[in-house]
Amino acid sequence: MRQDEIWDTETALEYDTPGTGMFAPEAVEPAVDRLAALAGGGRALEFAIGTGRIAVPLARRGVPVSGIELSRPMLERLRTKADEEEIPVVLGDMATARAPGEFRLVYLVYNTISNLLTQDEQVECFRNAARHLVPGGRFAVELGVPELQRLPPGQQALVWHSEDGYIGMDTYDVLHQRLVSHHFRFGEGREARLSRSPHRYIWPAELDLMARLAGFDLESRHADWRGTEFIAESGSHVSVYRLPG
Repeated sequence: MRQDEIWDTETALEYDTPGTGMFAPEAVEPAVDRLAALAGGGRALEFAIGTGRIAVPLARRGVPVSGIELSRPMLERLRTKADEEEIPVVLGDMATARAPGEFRLVYLVYNTISNLLTQDEQVECFRNAARHLVPGGRFAVELGVPELQRLPPGQQALVWHSEDGYIGMDTYDVLHQRLVSHHFRFGEGREARLSRSPHRYIWPAELDLMARLAGFDLESRHADWRGTEFIAESGSHVSVYRLPG
């Protein structure tokens, strides 16, 4: 599936869940707090800005925010919350598109870099971040840690969430470092609705090498936006890279 097939009008309309899930205050506020501090009073650019889950509250915190977004329907949803003057957005691929001006901070959240399905594209994402930053600027990446340790030997699928009306399952292609996330939603009847998204998973060490190829140094790594220590059992990380200068 292409990314423009995944992030279509139907998905954009259903994406926002105000006050719950990834839109819950306990998920949004720590990210906004940390990103505002990382921006240091300068401009910020969000790769794959989506419907503005982070960008809108960050802009209203006083940080000048711009964005790059591949999906026109997601951008149209963002425009119901903030106009072009408040949050200017370039329609394009985060690995190649260029936003006007220079920035103190580039960031991407919620595993977005894994939507780029080749290593080359992911490396270009880092290089594109570097092109947008002033000397000493930072690139912040929120990304899950691959859960291969939980995958039973000989099996290709892992159920990572189950509740009434919903099952989340990932299927792995370990040869090509790919996974597909499957989301099953159902009621009391016999039918279910399925949505899927493909990803290329990245180990933290590989991410660090991509950063070095683009001229970055690793400045910090934590398990979440609150600054929790990153340990072997952490399921995700927030890594901050910095350009010299």
